[in-house]
Amino acid sequence: MRNKIICTIVFMFLNILFAGTRVAYSRPGMMMRIPTSSNKVSPYLFRTGFSTEIHNFNPFNTAGGLFFDMEISRGFSFGFSAVVPGDTSIVKENQNGYSLENSSYNPPVEFGFHFQQRVYTYNDISLSVGLQDVVFESEQTTDQILSLNTNLLSLYAVLASEKDLGDYKMKTFMGFGTGGLAPTDADTLPDVSSPEDVSLTDTAATNAGVFVGFLLKTPFFNQWGGMDIVGEFDGTGVNVGLRIPLTSDYRLNLGFTHIEKLPQWGNRYWSGHPGFALGISMIVPRDPLKRIRSGPSSPTDIYGPGKAMPSGSNVMSLHKDSTIVMANVAVETLRDSMALMNNEMRNLLVRLNAMEQNSKFLSDSLNSLKLETNISEKNMNEAMRHLSRSLRYFYAGDYREALKEVDLSLEFNPNMALAYARRGSIYYKLGDVQRATINWNLALRYDPEYTDVRNILKALSENQLKSASFIEE
Repeated sequence: MRNKIICTIVFMFLNILFAGTRVAYSRPGMMMRIPTSSNKVSPYLFRTGFSTEIHNFNPFNTAGGLFFDMEISRGFSFGFSAVVPGDTSIVKENQNGYSLENSSYNPPVEFGFHFQQRVYTYNDISLSVGLQDVVFESEQTTDQILSLNTNLLSLYAVLASEKDLGDYKMKTFMGFGTGGLAPTDADTLPDVSSPEDVSLTDTAATNAGVFVGFLLKTPFFNQWGGMDIVGEFDGTGVNVGLRIPLTSDYRLNLGFTHIEKLPQWGNRYWSGHPGFALGISMIVPRDPLKRIRSGPSSPTDIYGPGKAMPSGSNVMSLHKDSTIVMANVAVETLRDSMALMNNEMRNLLVRLNAMEQNSKFLSDSLNSLKLETNISEKNMNEAMRHLSRSLRYFYAGDYREALKEVDLSLEFNPNMALAYARRGSIYYKLGDVQRATINWNLALRYDPEYTDVRNILKALSENQLKSASFIEE
């Protein structure tokens, strides 16, 4: 009898120490159990709702709670939760294991407070620190109304990153925390048949641990803010869930806690057991008339920009006329879209005109090039015609007429090395060696590979040139 009493006392102490106080979706932020951070100001004035975790159906065993959180100013957030944990007592042993069928244990009500401060932001990165799970429990075995459970008290730091992935948005979180965020070794159940072996070390908890998580905002139900996919490791196990928008302000929260232990469903009644999470959350925007879709779970703009907040009884009429207001917003949106399309059409017309002008410029340039080519060919033909005449006069011994024809050839094409070479030969025949030398050098200037002219100049410099050889075509 004495051993049974000792065993019962030890189990009640362990239940208080590792009670299911951290009900999924009952903590500040958008995740199931881990804290979050953001580089933006919270789009809502406050968030509230309820959540429950179902641990077993036969007998029915749940944990549930209410929550409230808000961002006060300059990145400082405050949250509150009231939770009734599941029944983790063990009162019967049978061939199937431990059960709760005859349990008379009444779990204590737990009240938790949560505080967080954003301390650093850079681009899409933010860092926050906080104090979570300041839990006060109602004691049924003592005269105290509430007592602080320091085992769940969590000091933490969380680093967050926000990325746009096309139509999707990804938030990732990683952090380090103590207390309720630290992993627990609760995978084995003490044997009640040997109460002398039961000790606190059977469910020992470490002092600190790490946690990670992600939140993927999808375009599904985008008119109400989009559906969120949640996944996390909270220090004790893996949780996954969905946050489905019912309206722009209400969300249905679903998920599984400790999915790695789902095969043990119904056989565990202690910290770390698997469960099905279900809850409803509601957000109240900071300005109901200027709802901004700026991130996961943000409400949509249904009233339109630039409207003033009504007061008094006009608020009721505003809600009654919300359909008309939404229609007006739709019409304004269509007008803006049409204006945008008109601007795009104007831009396209301007670009088309510019392309036409460029095409005309290119066409004129091509015509000018063709004209220049034709003129150049015509000048070349004329120049060659005069060179041919100069050759006939040269062989006829009429050097003056030959010189005139060469000059006319150079007027049509002043860059012909052959014309300068021939004029040099004519001057040499006329006995003007200086002018002959000048023209032969000009011929080499326009055609450095003119070998015949080079040889004539070389022979002239060596006084070996007896008579000038005529430069032929």
